[in-house]
Amino acid sequence: MGIDKRKARKGAFRIPEATLFAFALIGGSLGSTIGMFAFKHKTKHWYFKFGMPLIIVIQVALVLALFFSPIKFSFI
Repeated sequence: MGIDKRKARKGAFRIPEATLFAFALIGGSLGSTIGMFAFKHKTKHWYFKFGMPLIIVIQVALVLALFFSPIKFSFI
């Protein structure tokens, strides 16, 4: 988020919103959310304001479901 905010101020080529969401989906949701509010970037867009925390909740729920699953996985 910080890099995109800097590019926005300079009028340079921006990081596409889909890319920001893709990074959040593959595990960067907590960092994206913290960066979003720390840099005050994309906080006016409802789909970022509610979407990033929603991704965190879904990821935590999936981790907990895997951890407490009756089926034991070798990587847990």
